[in-house]
Amino acid sequence: MAKKALHQGLVTVNGEVVKKGDVQITDQEVRYQGQVLSLRAPLYLMLNKPEGYISSTEGDLHPSVLNLVPPEWREGLHPAGRLDLDTTGLLLLTDDGQWSHRVTSPRKELGKIYRVWLADDLGHSVADQFAEGILLKGETKPTRPATLEVVSSREVLLQIHEGKYHQVKRMFAAVGNRVVKLHREQVGEIRLDPQLEPGQWRHLTPKEISSVDQGRL
Repeated sequence: MAKKALHQGLVTVNGEVVKKGDVQITDQEVRYQGQVLSLRAPLYLMLNKPEGYISSTEGDLHPSVLNLVPPEWREGLHPAGRLDLDTTGLLLLTDDGQWSHRVTSPRKELGKIYRVWLADDLGHSVADQFAEGILLKGETKPTRPATLEVVSSREVLLQIHEGKYHQVKRMFAAVGNRVVKLHREQVGEIRLDPQLEPGQWRHLTPKEISSVDQGRL
């Protein structure tokens, strides 16, 4: 819709028609069909993702997580990182592409903490193996060192600093176990708000937003 409006000459900046979307807007007056547009502040949201939703902007077989936020916010909004269809917990949503890149960039090494429930009892040496790095099936390099905290024989907290495809599930598969339930609790210093029920969201605080620039935990 925005591209069509630009092409048709319906958008002006300080009274001049613009037809390209790469114009930098600071304090100029922007009008669409003569009506002054106000700039919306960037959105930074925390969502408690439930099962059955996909972490993309559109869904065919399953609904998108964007269906859980107000319709008027959906344009430009996207997940900063992904969770599998059956994985629950903390998902960050934003329309700030640079901030999203900082969240997902391997260089930032933001720690991601997952609560993991397993099909079988945890092996005695798994924590050491994860700390050294696991060579996943189809990979040529091992994972980065990960921290494993045992809650019970079949429940653990795992912190990783990267985001390979299905990484947590593949790590446990590599040591002969299987993940039966996966829930993300934290990204960097941003913890899932315990007051958020599955499917609920809230705005990030200024402190949470700026924490992304502070690097790994």
